Amino acid sequence: MDLFSIENLLDPYPAYKQMRDDVSPVYFDEGMNLHVVTRYDLLREVLKRTDDFSSKFDAFMANTRQAALARLSSSVLAELSRISKGLIDTPPTMLTLDEPDHSQYRNLVAKLFTGSQIRQSEAGVRRVIDTKLADLCSSTETDFMSVFAFPVPLEIISERLGIPVQDRGFFYEAATAAASALKMTPVDDDEMLHRAELAVGLQQLLIGIIELRRRQPEEDMITLLATSHLEIEDRLLTHGEALSILGQFLVAGHETTTSSFGWAMLQLCRQPGLQDLIRGDEKRTKVFVEEALRLEAPVQGLPRRVTRDTQLAGYSFSQGDMIMLRFGSANRDDRQFDNPDEIDLSREKAGLQMSFGSGPHHCIGAPLARQELNIGFMEIMKRIQSITLDPLQPEPLAEPSFILRGLAKLPIAFELRK
Repeated sequence: MDLFSIENLLDPYPAYKQMRDDVSPVYFDEGMNLHVVTRYDLLREVLKRTDDFSSKFDAFMANTRQAALARLSSSVLAELSRISKGLIDTPPTMLTLDEPDHSQYRNLVAKLFTGSQIRQSEAGVRRVIDTKLADLCSSTETDFMSVFAFPVPLEIISERLGIPVQDRGFFYEAATAAASALKMTPVDDDEMLHRAELAVGLQQLLIGIIELRRRQPEEDMITLLATSHLEIEDRLLTHGEALSILGQFLVAGHETTTSSFGWAMLQLCRQPGLQDLIRGDEKRTKVFVEEALRLEAPVQGLPRRVTRDTQLAGYSFSQGDMIMLRFGSANRDDRQFDNPDEIDLSREKAGLQMSFGSGPHHCIGAPLARQELNIGFMEIMKRIQSITLDPLQPEPLAEPSFILRGLAKLPIAFELRK
């Protein structure tokens, strides 16, 4: 079985089920040289056993990117190398570190995602959603991704970071390119070089804001990164460390929430009966959001590195082995969730879905993502009804990626509520 074939990347769920039930819950993929873990309970166990399974997988990701570059001509590689000389190295920070290093970075930004901070952010979130919902309602046939799902999270994260209004046009383009690069889907040579130029420009923009905030602090995330001291080393972040953290927030605060908006809307189109069930009902809307996250995890999987010879469910690993955790599979494991392929608005433990991970690396921005999605769908359902897929447009397809899973386009048609 080739879990990472184009066919299975477009729709991985039949393969996931076959692996969980018939093949092996831990499956070795020879092509990727990975041990793939697909069962809910085993993912939870791996994420708890941090002494055996390390989050230091940055070398694996770098090797994967290098393999993608191998197809390029020597002239394109030379030009890419020239452009990339302008990039500052970004060391591992939160996502690819173990304790205690992981916590000193995570604790630095955790104060931005406390309950009180999320409550204070609600007015700003509503303002952005109201503006973009007005754009959505300006035409009853539109692409939901480009008009709403994409701009809402990007504008919200821009405001929280403190990106100046005059720089947001470039920031939006560069941030989108950075997130797209993580999908590791093939692009032509010109697009790859353009993304490299955007990456250099994005770093220069962010470093300029960091230096400005050190002189003139404001109430935003970049000020926090520019002025706070690390707990263990008692020093300011380097530019590279700050850029590393900001890069992770661009993906977590933008790309994954965009994908979740798209997948949730697709569920409403395919199951129109859900629309009246959640309309005006905050509790049901929250369960719907959790169920939509469960059905389509925007981050399908992340690696872990085996630190010493060990076992998992009787399966043996050697030190240095790489594991790929498939959150998308765990979320549809019928050992954990009854009727796992269906949205169930009465599901009592919908919040146990693993789209935000689990353990020490549980997504720090999950409260903000939930806030955006919950408010977004409450407001959408207040204003529009009878939402369907646009019958004149092609069926929406996932972008094939073994890490991120999202929709490029989602053409919908609807009626405005009176």
